[in-house]
Parts: sequence; C-alpha cells; structure tokens
Amino acid sequence: MQAMQVKNDFPILQKVIYERYPLVYLDNAATTQKPRQVVEAMTEEYYNVNANVHRGVHFLSQQATELHEASRETVRHFLNARSTTEIVFTRGTTESINLVASCFGQAFMKEGDEVILSEMEHHSNIVSWQLLQARQGIRLRVIPITDDGRLCMDDFEKLFNERTKIVSITHVSNVLGTVNPVKDIIRIAHEHGVPVLIDGAQSTPHMPIDVQALDCDFFAFSGHKIYGPTGIGVLYGKEKWLDSIPPYMGGGEMIKNVSFEKTTFNELPYKFEAGTPDYVASTGLAKALDYVSSIGFDAIQAHEKDLTAYAMQRLMEVEGMKIYGPHLEEHDAVISFQVGNIHHLDMGTLLDRLGIAVRTGHHCAEPLMRRLGIEGTCRASFALYNTRQDIDALVDGIRRVSQMF
Repeated sequence: MQAMQVKNDFPILQKVIYERYPLVYLDNAATTQKPRQVVEAMTEEYYNVNANVHRGVHFLSQQATELHEASRETVRHFLNARSTTEIVFTRGTTESINLVASCFGQAFMKEGDEVILSEMEHHSNIVSWQLLQARQGIRLRVIPITDDGRLCMDDFEKLFNERTKIVSITHVSNVLGTVNPVKDIIRIAHEHGVPVLIDGAQSTPHMPIDVQALDCDFFAFSGHKIYGPTGIGVLYGKEKWLDSIPPYMGGGEMIKNVSFEKTTFNELPYKFEAGTPDYVASTGLAKALDYVSSIGFDAIQAHEKDLTAYAMQRLMEVEGMKIYGPHLEEHDAVISFQVGNIHHLDMGTLLDRLGIAVRTGHHCAEPLMRRLGIEGTCRASFALYNTRQDIDALVDGIRRVSQMF
C-alpha cells in the first residue's frame, strides 16, 4: 500500500497550518479524515436523491430508501453478520452502548445484578452502566490491568457469579493501544451463560471484524473513526437479543400501529431506529467501508504495524520518553506518551504550532489515568494515510519542544 498515493484522496491532508507548516495529522483515534469518495457520495445524494426514507411512495423516497438499505447490507457484509436485521444504525459507538445498557438492563437486570467492565474502558462504556446503576441498583465489576496495560485474565474469570448478566468491554484501548483477547473473553463469558458487548470503536478501522467468528452478542462502532461521516454508527446485535429487549426510543419508524391504548413495535432492525435516520450519512458510511475494503486489511495492518514499530523506535530515541501500553506485538496503531516533566497540554499545544496534531488529556479514560498514576498523556494515533515522514516530523517536533524546557 502506498500511503502517499492514498493521501491524494484526502484533500485536508494538503492543508498548511499557520500558513507555514504542512499538516501532520496524528489524531486518528479521535476521528479520521474523510476521502473524496465519501464526501462526493454524500453531496451527490443531497443534490439528487434527497427525500425521507421508508414511508414515501414517490420516486425520490424510493430511491433514497434503496440507498439506505443498500448501506445496511454493506455494513452487514463488512461485519459478516448473519442478516441485515442484526444491523441497527445509531449515532455512534456511544449511543450503541447506551442503547444496550438501557434496553438490556431494563429487560434482564435488577437490583444487585452485575456487569463486568475493565479498567481501560472509555467513559461511554462506564457512564452508560452507571446510569443504569443509578436507576436500577446494578453493580459494576472491574477487570484490573497489569502495569504494562494488559487485562488480568485470571481475575476476569473470578468476577463471574450468579448475578453476572453481561460483559461490556473494549476491543482495543484508545489510550494504551492494547488489543484485548476478545475471543477468549467471549468464550469464557459464554461458558458462564453471559452475553458480551464489544466496543469496536478503535478496532474496526484497523482490523477485519467477523462477528460470527467472534460469536459476540453485541458489537458497536462509529463511522467517523473509519473514514466515514460523523453522527452515524452501528450496533450489531444477535437477533435473539434484539428481539428480546425493548425499544430505546419511541417515535416514527419504530412502530407498526399506534393508538392511545397500545402501540405495537416494528420488526427488526427498525424497532430501534425511531425518527428520520441520517440516510445520507449511511451512504457515506457505506462508501467509507467500501474504501477500506478496496485497500484491504492485510495491506492496512501491514502498513500500520510498520508505522507503529517505527514510531516506537524513533520515540524511544527522545530523552525522557515514557510510552504507556504493552509491547509492540500486542500494540495497535496508537501510542500514548509523556516526555520528562513536560505537561502533556504544553507538549500538545507547542506541537500544534509546528503543524503536528496530536491528542492531549485523559482521552475519556479517567479511571485508567488514575490506575497509571497520571493526569493525562500525549497521544499519537495512526491511519492508512500516515507515513514514516509523519513520524519523523513528530519526533523532530518533540525534540524542539523539549529544548524549550
């Protein structure tokens, strides 16, 4: 894969920052940039096919509906789900997790029941369950991590008891880059009769996902992290679970019949898609998945593994460098670091003045920061359009900033 050729598909990567420095974009774990193919497909739909989907009998509505449902089929194929009935469009990973916590919790959890999370979870996979805790009195059980950022799997197995109702865990840490052994996690949970929700926000852009092979019960991801538009995401759920939990919101499309006495709900997946969907964003998401698929995950993984290894090697040349997370073989395309006593916000702010975009702060993972004994880090995260030259610019930038302190 030629990353320099891929860059041509992303106009924003030609941007000059502060009228001086070429953009070095290394904040891909927060959001990826969008290729022309995605933006042009959405523009085309707004200009030529825009109409509300599903309920219209006129030509444009029929056309828009066909595009929207074709996008659902693209997602189904991308995840290797059994049926499009198992693909629910949401606003993103956060809404998908909230949907499961709320609806699964309402159907299957009562006071004293437990959900298993881990110390490395994103806030969206903590607060969603805490809201259920406040409403219904459930308990959160937490898998500890090792000092180098791996799950303590022996402790995980010990957390199960008769009150355990669900495991909800990240596939890849957005801070540590740890790739969790989700297949083993799912197998162990299923041996205890417990379903599993996988937060795939950070894994889906970097590796192939086969929900049938994983045998996960729920899987969530966001469009904007995989070169697609913002405001669109996916919840995959096994049909048996989606059938057995109540709707998340009420309104148009999720109903069959409404009276003041009783409402009957629509079939899957529309039962969970109240209101007008973002049918243009679903087209953009499908185009993004097609784009990634056309490059191929073998090429993407090889490229990003090379970038991550090169970045770790170059960063460790910097005096005072501290990198968080496991060794390279278990590390995905994100590196969180600190340099000496330089505050992460100072480092990020000064790197920005050199045209280098990294993320700073706690990365929506404050419990993990407390476990590591720090307030925050700088985070560089890589995508298929990044190059070794981007890494060199980052290292040179860090050295320039370090000299100022």
